Amino acid sequence: MKTLLKKTAVAAIALGLSVSAAAADKIRIALAETPSDELAAFFVALERAKANGLDYEWTAFSDEELAIQAVLSGQMDIGFGTPYAAMQRSKAPLRIVFQLSKLKFFPVTTKKYSSLNDLDGEPILLHSRGGGTDSIANVIEDRLSMKFGERSYVPGSSNRVAALLGGRADATIIDLSNKNKLMRSEAGSNFNVLEMFDVEASDEALFGNLNWIQENEEDVAIFVEALVSTWQDMHEDPTIIRKETNPDGPIGQLPKEILDELDGFYSDAVEGGLYDPNGGGRKAAQADMEWYSAAGQLEGDASELNIEDFWYLAPLDAAMNK
Repeated sequence: MKTLLKKTAVAAIALGLSVSAAAADKIRIALAETPSDELAAFFVALERAKANGLDYEWTAFSDEELAIQAVLSGQMDIGFGTPYAAMQRSKAPLRIVFQLSKLKFFPVTTKKYSSLNDLDGEPILLHSRGGGTDSIANVIEDRLSMKFGERSYVPGSSNRVAALLGGRADATIIDLSNKNKLMRSEAGSNFNVLEMFDVEASDEALFGNLNWIQENEEDVAIFVEALVSTWQDMHEDPTIIRKETNPDGPIGQLPKEILDELDGFYSDAVEGGLYDPNGGGRKAAQADMEWYSAAGQLEGDASELNIEDFWYLAPLDAAMNK
């Protein structure tokens, strides 16, 4: 999830794997979480890029802050996240090149509440301080002129669902997949999904140091083209992700019950508008300026911010023109 940059040492989970297609230098990718169903499409894109000559390795960090710091320090080349605060405050030449997913999260509550306004002064359970759900809560407060009560933080939508089911929380914000699973379950009738405004801003994006991106434009082009082709094919047929998942890769090693649900997960995600088949581009960049400015993670009014200070669009433009 989205978190503000901390001045901490980089510490990666010992889950880094590499794929050697040749004896060339590898693109080093910093994941902000361990491989899961949500990363299956990304790993399909990596397989396509590998087939076109890209050599890469990935490392799973324990959270987004560390993934951002790894790219800032030069330990990693490409990272997962939306490091807007880091871009603005560090003055480092970080740029986003592709929107992986949108900030599609849903307020879910017990039957005590039927609208967002009912949550004025009420406690809410969120993912992380300064993260995506925190920013959603900030924007809800701003738009509705209300104020949540105490904010508590439990990482992982599935863990927040467990808190709802266990009676330890009455209100939270969770992702599309877990919202659907909860509402389709036997317990679903005990909860409400509160109506909320649509959000086009980025939840996860790929970013790197602009100098490195320009120095390695051929590899970046292969990578972005693979992402575009995967995202577009997924919109045509969401089952392509399961079909192209490498059984020997990190996603193929997940439990069978997760793999069996990939078709449903990606069908729901595509239908729910979680992915932009064109990688976001200028539309996403502008939405990000507006969202993260309103959420307090970018300083200044959105109209005064320049998207070129945060996005490098040349690789995506080239891929879309092929």
